[in-house]
Amino acid sequence: MAITDWPATERPREKLLERGADSLSDAELLAIFLRTGVPGKTAVDLARDLLSRFGGLRPLLEADREGFCEARGLGEAKFVQLQATLEISRRHLMTALRRGDALTSPDATRRYLAARLRGEGREVFACLFLDNRHRVLAYEELFFGTVDGATVHPREVVKRTLSHNAAALILAHNHPSGVAEPSRADEHITGRLKEALALIDVRVLDHLIIGDGQITSLAERGML
Repeated sequence: MAITDWPATERPREKLLERGADSLSDAELLAIFLRTGVPGKTAVDLARDLLSRFGGLRPLLEADREGFCEARGLGEAKFVQLQATLEISRRHLMTALRRGDALTSPDATRRYLAARLRGEGREVFACLFLDNRHRVLAYEELFFGTVDGATVHPREVVKRTLSHNAAALILAHNHPSGVAEPSRADEHITGRLKEALALIDVRVLDHLIIGDGQITSLAERGML
């Protein structure tokens, strides 16, 4: 049965308009993105197959170009569309973050950093540069690979801080393992950066570790 033959209240688009996007299942949301099915399958059936193949919505959204495009019903045009949609979402989160104070908007800060870092397959070390009222000036990804004293260079962080004329920073990096517990290396580099930035009167407000569904704040742990 085609989706157009379903009761109006059960069609994904109509259901979204009537009840809101949060009322839809992952398969229904994905079906709206897909727009059409394939021979013998409605868009919802295809969406269910894709969610099963990839292991859920997040793995599908984070799939690389090759893995995404080889799946039936997808392809390069859909990959481009998805990447544009994800970037719109990230920019929306940044706009929301820029409107307020990073310290009084901890949820917005965490959502934005998670959107940027959680899907990375390698460790990425990033900084949120803030002004003296803790408003966001810029976000930059500075170091890649294992986050330790050999790969994170305080001199480069100081250089970028001065470039943005920042008064404070929030540090962040992801753990691709999904476990958001700070390591000894995380504690060590946080201390080194805090000392280096103190020489130019810049405060490190927090260091957030992004895991799979979990974010750990070193400030909340009393480690700053």
